Amino acid sequence: MKAIVQNSYGSPDVLELKEIARPSIDENDVIVRVHAAAVNAGDVFSMRGSPWLARFSVGFPSPKDHVLGWDMAGRVEAVGEAVTRFQAGDEVFAVCEGAFAEYVSVGEEKLALKPANLTFVQAAAIPSGGITALQGLRDIGNLQPGQKVLINGASGGVGTMAVQIAKAMGAEVTGVCSTRNVEMVRSIGADHVIDYTQEDFTQGGERYDLILDNVASRSFTDLRRVLAPQGVVVPNSGHGGMGYVFKAYLLSPIMRQQKTPFLSSPNSEDLTFLKELIEAGKLTPVIDRIYRLSETPAAFRYLEEEHAQGKVIITVAENGK
Repeated sequence: MKAIVQNSYGSPDVLELKEIARPSIDENDVIVRVHAAAVNAGDVFSMRGSPWLARFSVGFPSPKDHVLGWDMAGRVEAVGEAVTRFQAGDEVFAVCEGAFAEYVSVGEEKLALKPANLTFVQAAAIPSGGITALQGLRDIGNLQPGQKVLINGASGGVGTMAVQIAKAMGAEVTGVCSTRNVEMVRSIGADHVIDYTQEDFTQGGERYDLILDNVASRSFTDLRRVLAPQGVVVPNSGHGGMGYVFKAYLLSPIMRQQKTPFLSSPNSEDLTFLKELIEAGKLTPVIDRIYRLSETPAAFRYLEEEHAQGKVIITVAENGK
């Protein structure tokens, strides 16, 4: 099968389109023919081998035909003997390893049926960003209806999901983004939008019950300044450097309003919850650009150089259909 692999760390030039063996299948696994996949910040960290600790999961001292990609949507090709919830032909989506390939092997517990009203390209934009936003708001932040929420970094893959999920949960939502993204963030449901190039939200008079920080652009002291008395800051550790994550871990035990940085935990139940929001018209993916599998290095360059609106998608099957 064709796949994007890396055998060293560095720029997008290290990414190669190669023929490799198809994944094997265990009794609890599902083989999926990938139609589309999404590029995430975590993929860039893996490609660069930075922060350095990422190399222990990707390959140390260097990767060996490592296949990147975490988000995918596709059609079930085969199922293991113990799989009960899926069958060949099902249209599915998931967070999994090795999504920039024609086939992936996914544990049944991480897979869900694709939303019926989305294409494969649209569905590939949902899994990791949607799950991260959902778990950050619901599980870590304990978001309640009527609360005021600020999403710092509202125009990216997690941010666009968080704005819509928070609205679906009954919150009053403020999104922070750059000038070119203001109208887009407003169009997906934000009650208020702050252009950070024109206004410093940490100096305003509004107070928030929850701040989901996706960009690590402000200090924790600045963020706590605009919290309500019982408010909390939820740091998304997938979007901050090691210094940001380390500081957040140090502060969380001694600062009541500072939550521990979190990494999302993919599972079929949360994907199904997102599917239901999508089918109810409460959650819509935002897609910036679409590239073919052979153009994956260009997709990585774009993601590194620009502030993408929502997700950058790779089509693996023809046109992602």
